[in-house]
Amino acid sequence: MEENSILFDEVSEVLLKLRPFLLRDGGDAELVEVEHGVAKLRFLGACHGCPSATITLKAAIERAILEEIDDIKEVVQVF
Repeated sequence: MEENSILFDEVSEVLLKLRPFLLRDGGDAELVEVEHGVAKLRFLGACHGCPSATITLKAAIERAILEEIDDIKEVVQVF
């Protein structure tokens, strides 16, 4: 689906801007898939299994993505 491919690229761009903050704390996030307006991320490094990962996902990553990309409705963590 081309629309998902375009959204994947757009979300990847926003994630690139946020990556330095994740790396600073020893973690990272990888975009796994975008489907039906939902971006699915997997946390890596120190972020994987961190109790604060959900807060980081919703309060920082999701907020930034939703502000920049109208077609994304939610960002969720996958394992």
